Amino acid sequence: MAHPVVLSRQSKDGGAAPLRALARPADRTTPLPRVAFLFNAQAHHILHGATTAQALADAWRAQVDILSPSDAHLDFARALAGGEGLNFRQVGAPLLNRLAARGQSAVPPKLLTLLAARRQLDRYDAIALPERTSTIIRAMGVRRPRLIHIDHGAGDRAAGFDPRIARFDFALLAGRKQERRMLDEQLIRPGAYRIIGYPKFDAADRLRDTDWYPFAERRPTILYNPHFSDTLGSWGRDGLAIVDRIATAGRHNLIVAPHIRLCDRPSTRAAVERQLAPYADLSHVHVDLGSHRLVDMSYTAMADIYIGDVSSQIYEFLRRPRPALFVNSHGVDWRDDPNYAHWHLGPVARGVDDLMRRLDRADADHADYAEAQRQAFADTFDLEGGDSSRRAAAAIADFLRLTPR
Repeated sequence: MAHPVVLSRQSKDGGAAPLRALARPADRTTPLPRVAFLFNAQAHHILHGATTAQALADAWRAQVDILSPSDAHLDFARALAGGEGLNFRQVGAPLLNRLAARGQSAVPPKLLTLLAARRQLDRYDAIALPERTSTIIRAMGVRRPRLIHIDHGAGDRAAGFDPRIARFDFALLAGRKQERRMLDEQLIRPGAYRIIGYPKFDAADRLRDTDWYPFAERRPTILYNPHFSDTLGSWGRDGLAIVDRIATAGRHNLIVAPHIRLCDRPSTRAAVERQLAPYADLSHVHVDLGSHRLVDMSYTAMADIYIGDVSSQIYEFLRRPRPALFVNSHGVDWRDDPNYAHWHLGPVARGVDDLMRRLDRADADHADYAEAQRQAFADTFDLEGGDSSRRAAAAIADFLRLTPR
């Protein structure tokens, strides 16, 4: 069967829109283009790329590989992708991987893994990445593959607009908010990006157990979701006090589910477990410091009220607008700072006493923020075009001039 050659033209959203030329027979003897999805960091990144990799393998003529130094990551990706046609390959050095496993680290050191894998990586035509550290492979002599940037969150922090994004050849964006800021900061170029929505929604919806409920009694549920950053987040200064006040009051179920990176290190996790031990056996408190539910949106979907600080998970929570409160633990002058744009979507508390007062009024005050939440969600995630993973795969295929299967 003949397949059309896919050319491109500038689309209205800055990406390369398909333009069909005269059909020509596909040469089945020509080696397939090789595309890798590299997961060289924590497991939560996998939800941002695995379903896109599967959609690319399903619909386009390419060899699509999922790479990671971690066997556990590869197993997670296999379970999540759920289809055929993908290859799962370990990268790095066996010694590094064994040392990481013994040290209970999520992955071996990124740079050492990349150094060990550089020849393997240079065999690909393109590599899709949900983090930016791995762009250093250019300095390690990896010249052949084009680099494709994948989101691993769509929040407002400056870290989401890292200058290294400009090193990528092509970028996938969640929505207009990212497009405006990345263009303004010259991180992306017209014709070298595409707005595709948020593939994590596809992945999380596939993975999440919607019947699971961790509490003995049904009651309004609060999610406390502190970020891992000591300098930006609320955990270090206010976290235990927040947990204690809500748990002691006993009016709500409480989920304590920090960003998964908060307890990356075994020593940190052990310390946090000791701090939270007095609450671990309470029937109305659920503590999660490392399960897959921290990344599959179980808690943002379940909770009635969100308490957080700077995590991009606030936008995942606002998939269904609900009361949200923010803790300003560091006295930040935030109102005109784009890195704190989400703090306009709910009351911002200064200290734990102020938070508890605002929590008492959260349901009543939500009407003041509901419309702003809806608009912010729509600006953050362009979901009008259907399945985000398929849109992302089509954008990659168009960029790489792949032909349909």
